[in-house]
Amino acid sequence: MPARIVTSTALSACLLAGAALAAAGCDDNTSSAGVSPPALTRQQAGQVLAAYTTAVNRAGRRLDGRALPGIEADPQLSMDEAALKLRHVIGQRPPAMRFTRTAYYIPRLRGYPHWFAADSVTGKGKQTLRHALLFTQAKAGAPWLLAADPYPTDAALSRVALDPDGYATPVEAGDKGLPVAPGKLPAAHAALLSGGPSAPGASALAKGPKTTETYGALKQGEQALAKRGVTLTSTFSAAPYAVYALRTKDRGALVWYVVKQNEAYSTAKRGTLAVSGDLTGLAPAASARTRMDTTVLVQYLATVPPKGRAAVTGMYRKAISAHGS
Repeated sequence: MPARIVTSTALSACLLAGAALAAAGCDDNTSSAGVSPPALTRQQAGQVLAAYTTAVNRAGRRLDGRALPGIEADPQLSMDEAALKLRHVIGQRPPAMRFTRTAYYIPRLRGYPHWFAADSVTGKGKQTLRHALLFTQAKAGAPWLLAADPYPTDAALSRVALDPDGYATPVEAGDKGLPVAPGKLPAAHAALLSGGPSAPGASALAKGPKTTETYGALKQGEQALAKRGVTLTSTFSAAPYAVYALRTKDRGALVWYVVKQNEAYSTAKRGTLAVSGDLTGLAPAASARTRMDTTVLVQYLATVPPKGRAAVTGMYRKAISAHGS
């Protein structure tokens, strides 16, 4: 994943004017701690991360996203391809990625896709970032691909429960033993961001900077743009990607999911709109004359407790397309 130019969860005014990985095979190493084998061993997971790091750093040095389909899967792939386009336009290579303090959370699985998560850190000082990497393998012998990597604001993965052999337990998307099933989180989050805390289903999510505060910031952004003669319509929906979840120590779940945001800007005055900021590289700079439509993906990491509302602890937001007219 090319080092990202991090953008705000709220609309920024700057958007206007602003080596394919070798498959680490799954050993059939069943244990007395569970009937299903782990997706792979911790040693193999370390090899997957090391191979990915080498390949993504090579892509970053070359500012060339052509190698990304061999090491990433959507939504990460589309988001990082867009990030590299931005860096190519501004002529800024990403710093080399080096993952440290890594802990692996490998679920016991009955079938494919296989997947595992890793809690790791990159950078130093003010540039330090915590990652919640999620790798997937579609079938036996297929490459391991990075599918998601939201940034947690805390040590969220440390809450994952491990069995005596150190492996995790997956949670089904439709799990009915939780206050909200993992698979329903994308729609609930999209409802909150589209219609506010009182929208149907939005009550499944706790208040916070990535939920209710983001909704408030979006409304303020729309009002600020209206004063400049720009109308913004922003809608959110559940993105068509798999939801992944691991059982936590308190019998809740840690969940990876994705929401899609569609934005439409319009104005009667030419020169008010421009493809800039996070949209750079997605369309010609001067293509937005009186209208601009964008698509944004937002990865989230949320903790669902045994009782109560889900708390969103991590995210990664990136515009992946822009069209001006």
